[in-house]
Amino acid sequence: MDFKQIQELIKIVNKSNISELSIEQEKFKITIKQKEQETTQQIVTVPVAAAPVQAVAPATAPVQAAAAAPAAEKPKAAEAPASNLITIKSPMIGTFYRSAGPDKPPFANVGDDVAPGKVVCIIEAMKLFNEIESEVSGKIVKVLVDDASPVEYDQPLFLVEP
Repeated sequence: MDFKQIQELIKIVNKSNISELSIEQEKFKITIKQKEQETTQQIVTVPVAAAPVQAVAPATAPVQAAAAAPAAEKPKAAEAPASNLITIKSPMIGTFYRSAGPDKPPFANVGDDVAPGKVVCIIEAMKLFNEIESEVSGKIVKVLVDDASPVEYDQPLFLVEP
């Protein structure tokens, strides 16, 4: 089994609900296990005047509220350009990198043309660096994730204008 096949197995396990996969061949054995997702809570202190707000919320709630606020302020501006844009999403959980190294140029910048098979970023998962390839053709309009940031499965990474 070669490295590319192992990467594909990791991608398949990350996309599925499988918690563990074991494969044995003649002189080769591999076991891939998914990490259990930990539930974290963030405690928010609220002024007395705002008592109806929850005191304890999941860590994702402030992020969703912050993302919803700008959209609510500019509904017309956000709807018009977003209708024809294609989103490149993360196929796995890991750390997002725009380039192969700190001194290397980014794989894809705003304004660059991408085609199916072109590497747009790297996601590090379990000490493996996985090249993420575009599945669409078009021009990158926006990079949605900062370099060296953690990303979740199916999180939008790039907006592409076809």
